[in-house]
Amino acid sequence: MSSKPYVKTWNSRIKMAKPQILFIHGGMTFKTRKDYLKYLKTREISIQKKKKWNYEYLNEKLSKDFEVIKPQMPLKENAKYEEWKIHFERHIPLLRHNLILIGSSLGGIFLAKYLSENKFPKKIRSVYLIAPPYDNTLSEEDLVGGFRLKKDLSLLEKNTKKLVLMFSKDDDVVPVQHAEKYKKKLSQASIIIYDDKKGHFQTETFPELIRMLKQDIRK
Repeated sequence: MSSKPYVKTWNSRIKMAKPQILFIHGGMTFKTRKDYLKYLKTREISIQKKKKWNYEYLNEKLSKDFEVIKPQMPLKENAKYEEWKIHFERHIPLLRHNLILIGSSLGGIFLAKYLSENKFPKKIRSVYLIAPPYDNTLSEEDLVGGFRLKKDLSLLEKNTKKLVLMFSKDDDVVPVQHAEKYKKKLSQASIIIYDDKKGHFQTETFPELIRMLKQDIRK
């Protein structure tokens, strides 16, 4: 029996596969369990559904052209780098070449740390880091839990064809000065600074990011 029909079907499946986007959400870290429990007791509680660009908006705008993957990282409100690293690496066998990585806030520094310390086994089309903290000089939070960056970030740039970092001047969580700290370490990265993204990128929409992602696959 001829194998040609099977080969044709297999090639069609490969051709139809959408580019993948893996999105790593934000989180929080605490120096002590006491600090964490205090946060749980005093944080603002609401039953209203929040509208943010990194929730349904991403899926609505991208699902036609991309396979959007959003892993739920372990204990995001008391995050530990080693736990996130394990969970992240479990997803790597499911990823295809030429994927796009997006990290928001703590997810941004997680990707910066991981990709600056590990050669990624799949080809990465582009990496977007949105309001990633650089160090523990934050306005109201502590950056601990093993997320500290090493001095040499050169492997981060070598791991991807395109690296974009985004910050906002009105960010009340990650000061815009962190952009300059990354700039000193990354010679090939594009750093974009917005005037107003409602603080720590609390916008309901993010059309600039959507345009850039769609441009990536057109190229």
